[in-house]
Amino acid sequence: MSYSVGQVAGFAGVTVRTLHHYDEIGLLVPGERSRAGHRRYRDADLDRLQQILFYRELGFPLDEVAVLLDDPDADPRAHLRRQHELLTARIERLRKMAAAVEQAMEARRMGIDLTPEERFEVFGEKDPEQYAEEAEARWGGTEAYAESQRRAASYTKEDWQRMQAEVADWSERYGALMAEGEPATGERAMALAEEHRRHIGAWFYECSYEMHKNLADMYVADERFKAYYDSLRPGLAEHLREAVHANADRRRG
Repeated sequence: MSYSVGQVAGFAGVTVRTLHHYDEIGLLVPGERSRAGHRRYRDADLDRLQQILFYRELGFPLDEVAVLLDDPDADPRAHLRRQHELLTARIERLRKMAAAVEQAMEARRMGIDLTPEERFEVFGEKDPEQYAEEAEARWGGTEAYAESQRRAASYTKEDWQRMQAEVADWSERYGALMAEGEPATGERAMALAEEHRRHIGAWFYECSYEMHKNLADMYVADERFKAYYDSLRPGLAEHLREAVHANADRRRG
């Protein structure tokens, strides 16, 4: 039995465009073609697509997925074990973040004032004061730093929660974009890079395109920032950096 590209897209929750792209790069070549030349997918193709989507959900780039799946010595059970371990780790990280959000919501309901540290628990286990002295040493004399400090001091618990909701929504959409194989120079990636820049401007300070590029470079060069972005999705820091540069260059052009 075989299935059309439209049927498979419906089964897997991906776009037809994504399946065409996987075929074009040799990652998922349909086992059959109809007399008219249309793609037809067999059960073995569906099994491979499931493995591809597992790895993509975990943030693996397409070229690495191809290497993993085409390894002649690879045991299919080993793939499943590895994916289970990675997914379990992600679930635990999300569980901790959910617990932090629940704490913030309960405090809000009961009218309890959160400390600055507790406000930032909605970002996970990141301590907002951990790098405060370093930040002041690096940027303390700039207007951007002063403006950021002024705005942050005025934010309420509701403000912090709304900000986190925006971050979570952006992160989910950027992760989905990467899962579909969107290049960093693609229109959607650059649009989300622009949204990232405007988010900074809306909440902290006016962020020029040149400043945004410098920040994106730091997200990759500084291991702490890289770890944060890559915790959202492996490889996101590098992908975002390239998207930020591409967006800034085209806007400036």
